[in-house]
Amino acid sequence: MEGQKLAVMPIKKLLLNMGIPIILSMMMQAAYNIVDSIFVANIPETGEQALNALTLAFPVQMFMVAIGIGTGVGMNALLSKTLGQGDKEKASFVAGNAFFLGIVIYLVFLIFGLFGVKAFVASQTSNPQIMDMAIRYLRICCTCSFGIICFSLMEKVLQATGRSNLSTIAQITGAVTNIVLDPILIYGLLGLPQMGVDGAAWATVLGQVASAGIALFFHVTQNKEVKNGLSYMKPSGKIIGEIYSIGLPAIIAQALMSIMTYGLNIILVGISENAVTAYGLYYKVQQFILFAAFGLRDAITPIVAFNYGSGSKERVNEGIKYGMIDTLGIMLIGLVVLEVLAVPFTGIFGLSGETQQICILAMRVISLSFLFAGANVAYQGIFQALGGGMESLIISVCRQFLFVLPVAWGFAQMAKVNHEMIWLVWLTFLIAEGLSTLIAAILMKRIRASKIDGIKNSNKLAID
Repeated sequence: MEGQKLAVMPIKKLLLNMGIPIILSMMMQAAYNIVDSIFVANIPETGEQALNALTLAFPVQMFMVAIGIGTGVGMNALLSKTLGQGDKEKASFVAGNAFFLGIVIYLVFLIFGLFGVKAFVASQTSNPQIMDMAIRYLRICCTCSFGIICFSLMEKVLQATGRSNLSTIAQITGAVTNIVLDPILIYGLLGLPQMGVDGAAWATVLGQVASAGIALFFHVTQNKEVKNGLSYMKPSGKIIGEIYSIGLPAIIAQALMSIMTYGLNIILVGISENAVTAYGLYYKVQQFILFAAFGLRDAITPIVAFNYGSGSKERVNEGIKYGMIDTLGIMLIGLVVLEVLAVPFTGIFGLSGETQQICILAMRVISLSFLFAGANVAYQGIFQALGGGMESLIISVCRQFLFVLPVAWGFAQMAKVNHEMIWLVWLTFLIAEGLSTLIAAILMKRIRASKIDGIKNSNKLAID
């Protein structure tokens, strides 16, 4: 039935049918990151310092997600393929090895949380108050990271067996848990002590544990295709190799976001701590819009991939065309929203003075890059669908590393001399996304000539 829908449903309708649930799920994830920041930023007297501390911790949290999701992506593809071949025994070993990898990943972050957090935070700031808050926050997130790692894997298992609606329920459960616990633990409501940034960390990890617990329950009770047990968790080099042959590019692409944020924190702190705080806040607001584009990209990929595999040139071209149009539409809306509501947004977070002005400037300058960013996100989904994993990775490297950190560093040297020139640093994103779009268009032309133009239409069915 799913294959029939991919084959015959009109592309415009299909994009909405598949994209909206994914977009809502990803925007919910971004929303509770923003809510976290709102509560933290409004801590009396130390709100901006606390927000700065969360910004310094954010690259490690992103890296956790990168490894968890990347491992999950590899497991998802291999598990789906194995189930499609009717080999339930191997499928159980694939899931079991993924759970084994989850334990290993957690132990790595546990050790980092115990022994590496202080050095990591100290590399980004020398302010003792901010450093102390960031260390406490990040240590809790790392030592209790089993929740986010477990959920990253459970989510992909449920999606691989066709139960993505259950993974969405689990994710929403965690988001609601986090949002409810934030004010209670941060401000000390209902008779509990005021915990500040520690409370934000505990709300985050408890929300992640709630998501993981619900997803695990769904897996055990609903995924009858996959057997569970310690015997299936015995590590297999062959299976682990197959998982990461698919998942490693996804890990690298996600990890680049972490590296970019870490590098920018170091660059910006050379200008002022207010610049770090402003960028951290902007980045979380921006995620709400970018995650919507990512959700649509995750709908574009299977649509184009299925119709490319079935030999429907017309539907492949329609998937590319309407996928690009819809993604650009999302980013255009985001551009208008940030340009118009930049001042009210910063007010919600309780910013004032120089930090507020820097954040408003960041929103208004960086958001100009959204249309290029939307094209790049869509191109990446299209490349993946057509077997162009390397092309997709090239765009990730360009837009999140190669054209960002060197350019931002150069502009930051000017901003150090004259703080009013900090807008040049924010201009980095427009330059990076624009150049990356140019490269993506060249790569797309090459892929179109080699993979699409030679397709002979074999599927011209459509339903209303």
